[in-house]
Amino acid sequence: MNKEAVVEQLKGILKPFVSNKEAFESINENTNFITDLNINSANLVDIVLDVEEAFNIEIDNQSMEKMLNIKAALDIIETKLSEK
Repeated sequence: MNKEAVVEQLKGILKPFVSNKEAFESINENTNFITDLNINSANLVDIVLDVEEAFNIEIDNQSMEKMLNIKAALDIIETKLSEK
């Protein structure tokens, strides 16, 4: 799976949780889930669960704590996919 496909799938997962639609439209690797997209911490857990299901991976707590922006999420997803 290429990076663009992962980003598109990730955007689909994030969209229902985003409060700041304007920031979502200009999403990039540095976009922070909490400060830029106004996603609350409870919803971050839902996002992690959705990511696990969508990519058929398991994200450990240490990785989950780092998953605060698009780049970190991509790195974690790519790492977990490569471990399969």
